[in-house]
Amino acid sequence: MSESVATETLTADYHASVTALPRSLARHSPKTPALDVLGVTRQYGAYTALQDVNLQIWPGEFITIIGHSGCGKSTLLNLVAGLDRPSSGSVQLYGRTIQGPGPDRAMVFQNYSLLPWMSVRQNVEEALKAALPGQTAAQRAGATDQALRLVGLWPHQAKRPSALSGGQRQRVAIARAFAVQPQVLLLDEPFGALDAITKSHLQDELLELWTGEAEGGIANVLMVTHDIDEAIYLSDRIVVMSNGPRAHIHEVLDVPLPRPRERAALVQDPAYLRLKAHMLHLLGTVLATPH
Repeated sequence: MSESVATETLTADYHASVTALPRSLARHSPKTPALDVLGVTRQYGAYTALQDVNLQIWPGEFITIIGHSGCGKSTLLNLVAGLDRPSSGSVQLYGRTIQGPGPDRAMVFQNYSLLPWMSVRQNVEEALKAALPGQTAAQRAGATDQALRLVGLWPHQAKRPSALSGGQRQRVAIARAFAVQPQVLLLDEPFGALDAITKSHLQDELLELWTGEAEGGIANVLMVTHDIDEAIYLSDRIVVMSNGPRAHIHEVLDVPLPRPRERAALVQDPAYLRLKAHMLHLLGTVLATPH
């Protein structure tokens, strides 16, 4: 069998498997999307980073965005966070246009964004003070304790960021977001600097904290990643971006794998293998960039 025929076969196999996915696995609400990206274009002077991006994210969904460097993944995340504004189009959260940052969304950046003069514990507490000013000191202390234990930084809570490794600093940033418990959690390659074991642990903790409910926890997660395996393990759907400039959504892929997911079993699952092969084809051939 030629390579082109083999590729066409695995792509067809993936789409056939998704078409046959039982509707019971879908988490979609038939009414208002949790997040609605409507015809969004973002220009910076003469440079167009995103062009006519449309995406609906339904209540309870875990969505990852993947694509090559420069495809506008972080730009889209910043628009949802309210840290940037579209040049045209709009981004809506439960039907309301996002005008700026809010406590209903929390973002973990690639560059940690910690306050260097504060301890690990103080960094987490400061995020809680800003996002949840109505909390009592006891509530804030309890949320901080829980978050620091989840990310394995309890023994390091008195240290300042300068005394931590890069991976530990990223865990502080993740702890801040976990502690706030926003409706929508935005993650910009949050696990890239971590070792494999810590990465796996925090991925599983993230899935535990993601409740899928609009009340009482993290209802939706929107995450940027370069890791195909991570995207498949975590996601309900995967948004594949075209190359920039003028990047747009190339394809949105359903992940036809029931939850909870077991890592060891997943890598032998035919649906997983079909989806991974399809994504490798998209990123390695269809959207391949010249070296």
